[in-house]
This record gives sequence, structure tokens and C-alpha cells, in this order.
Amino acid sequence: MNVLAFDIETIPDLATGRKIYDLEGLTDKDAAQAMFSKRREQTGDSDFLRHHLHHVVAIAAVLRTDDAVRVWSLGDPDSSEAELVRRFFDGIERYTPILVSWNGSGFDLPVLHYRALFHGIAAPRYWDTGENDRDFKWNNYLSRFHSRHTDLMDVLAGYQPRATAPLDEVAQLIGLPGKQGRHGAEVWDRYLAGKIGEIRDYCETDALNTYLIYLRFELMRGNLDESGWKRESDLIRKSLHETNKPHLNAFLNAWK
Repeated sequence: MNVLAFDIETIPDLATGRKIYDLEGLTDKDAAQAMFSKRREQTGDSDFLRHHLHHVVAIAAVLRTDDAVRVWSLGDPDSSEAELVRRFFDGIERYTPILVSWNGSGFDLPVLHYRALFHGIAAPRYWDTGENDRDFKWNNYLSRFHSRHTDLMDVLAGYQPRATAPLDEVAQLIGLPGKQGRHGAEVWDRYLAGKIGEIRDYCETDALNTYLIYLRFELMRGNLDESGWKRESDLIRKSLHETNKPHLNAFLNAWK
């Protein structure tokens, strides 16, 4: 069974924000600040935009197939949002993986739904609930309680919102590096500074933390034994070493 752990990074969807809030004529920075301000008016404190007002700038993946594991960001630094989203859903068409996320049900996938809708991207395998493949009636990507998409934050909290925990803290709980001083709230500022490479690197380490927590989850529920856990961990270490990228080497060095 193929497993795909993933994470996305987003910035404000300025084009839609300008239409909805009549922000034509403002710079990107000022338009985003206006969108954040509108959101604070709605919530009273948080400026985190609603799902349909996000624009995807990075999608990172950890793909485990029968013979290998790979960590990478989809597309290139200058790839369009449409290409990134299309590549994500094309991967599902090709591999039919178990999707693994951290808050993917609450954020990543709804955002990807809206962006696929916007760009007119077809993803029949992802949206199948049994019409084309009978097996998908009982285990599909859309049901909260099906394992074809495993939202670890949701599952580990027993589907109780008050019991959820941040990815960074759970990663550190089990001896993983976590976010290593970087946070998603910095993505917009990094994007404005032209640091898309840093955003993609950060996204990859989030996907990597998520995948490694999933391996521990598999150990906990008996799908891996101790030797299997060690084998899978060693495979990841080997892959990171061979990839030899600075941010992955830093992750590897911090992984106890």
C-alpha cells in the first residue's frame, strides 16, 4: 500500500480578496493587510483567513511505495498554483495512496478543494465514494472516519476538538525535530521577501514530521512491530542522507 504524507503552505488569495472586499488599487501587501483586518473584525481576534481565501504556494510530500521513500516539494519554485494542485491530485490518480496529514481535514484538503474548483481540476479518484470503485464506498478520501485519509491530529484527539495538539509539540513529544524554529505564520512575509525556496523547505519538514508520527501511530496500533518501526525509520534516514539537502540534513542531525 502506498502512503502519501503531505502538507501545504498558503498565502492570501489576493485576486479574490480584491473582488470581495473592493481592494483594487492596493499593493499586494496592503491588500493582504486589509484582508487580515476584515477577518479580525469577523472573529474578534484571529486574522487567519477563511479556507476559500487561501492561495497555495507549496505542497510537500513524503511518498512511501513498495521499494522506496521520497521527500520532495511538488513542482518547481516558479510553478503556478494550478500546476501544484493538479500534481497533487494526479498523484492520487496514479498511486491511490493512503493520505496522511496533520489537520488535513480541517485545513489542507478544504483549501485544495476550493483551489481545484477554481482551476477546474478533475480528480475522479479522490472524489469517488463508491460510484466507480465499490471498495471506495467503505473506505474513501472524504469520510472523516475512513482511513484512506488519516488526519492524525483528528484521530489522535479521538475526534474531540479540545484534545487536539500542534504538530510541532507532538513531534517533539516522540523525539522528532519538530518545526526547528519556523512557523506557518511567517509564510506570507517570506513570500513577500521572495523566499519561496525557504517556504518549500519548511513545508517538506512539516510533511516529514507528519509521516514519522504516522509510523509511530502504525506501531501503536499494531501495524508495525519494533523491527518494522526501525526498518522504516532507517529507510527515511537513508533517504534524507542520500538527498543531501541542507534543510533535510539539519532535520536528520536534530532527529534523535
